[in-house]
Amino acid sequence: MKWTEVQIKTTTEAEEMVTNIMYDLGVTGLAIEDPKDIIAFQQSEEDWDFIDPNLIKQDYEEVIIKGYFPESEDLIDKIELIRDNIEKNPPGNLNKSLGEVTITEVYEKDWAEAWKKYYKPIKIGEEIVIKPTWEDYEKTDGEIVIELDPGMAFGTGTHETTTMCIEALENYVKENDIVYDIGCGSGILSIVAVKLGAKKVIGVDLDELCTRVSKENIILNKVEDLIEIKQGNLLDVVHGKADIIVSNIIAEVIADMIDSLKDYLKRGGIFIASGIIIEKVDIVEKRLIENGFKVLDTKVMGEWVSIVSTIE
Repeated sequence: MKWTEVQIKTTTEAEEMVTNIMYDLGVTGLAIEDPKDIIAFQQSEEDWDFIDPNLIKQDYEEVIIKGYFPESEDLIDKIELIRDNIEKNPPGNLNKSLGEVTITEVYEKDWAEAWKKYYKPIKIGEEIVIKPTWEDYEKTDGEIVIELDPGMAFGTGTHETTTMCIEALENYVKENDIVYDIGCGSGILSIVAVKLGAKKVIGVDLDELCTRVSKENIILNKVEDLIEIKQGNLLDVVHGKADIIVSNIIAEVIADMIDSLKDYLKRGGIFIASGIIIEKVDIVEKRLIENGFKVLDTKVMGEWVSIVSTIE
């Protein structure tokens, strides 16, 4: 299958605005490359050799955002809208461009193979190891190894937002919990929840590609009897109440979802929210408090924040 890669060279400050524009225009798959994250990872105590050293030598300081669009009748219109919103007339009456847009045609197989050399096993939290399916790894006592092939779906475990969600799931998932994973991407959080003891997980994503990739990864990890993946918009396709709801999306979507969250979360249940850029934390926390939630923990990693709350 042929895809169009839209590459945007932007800044950390404009990253969320650019990703919002891409999502609004129906992007299928999104990759973010931030040299600052790579350098920080390289300096960490647990260096898993996860990034090719050549990436450290990149001669730019900006963030690279790559969005992928399948062939469609309105593809040219979408590309023009992206150029218009990012290069020419950015939202908010900004006086400068949000970034530089480059268009390239790629084939799914070629894309998937090209980035695999950068993705190595990584340990997150106390127990979880995310292992690419094509890599060898020798498990040690107490580790839970998750097999993953994210393809073009978001969720490798290496992004701060996913990492913080996994760490929160480690802290809060109890045996026999029911978990909703809203915006499931590659299915990584759904799989982690089951491996930590949840008896039932429902993963939801609006993107057909993500639901397909999630199902493939669930089968890889032999947990298809415990996880159900649905295509739909946020909470619209789930029924009943969960013990834990985890959502790794963006601040604005999370804030909107909070208004109806009580209808889907048990009293005393846990809501794990990530994908929140630092500047938007107040928006999410305010909405939580207005809806009767108590914030239990707020964690910052890089430019991103996760919030754990409970319904009182």
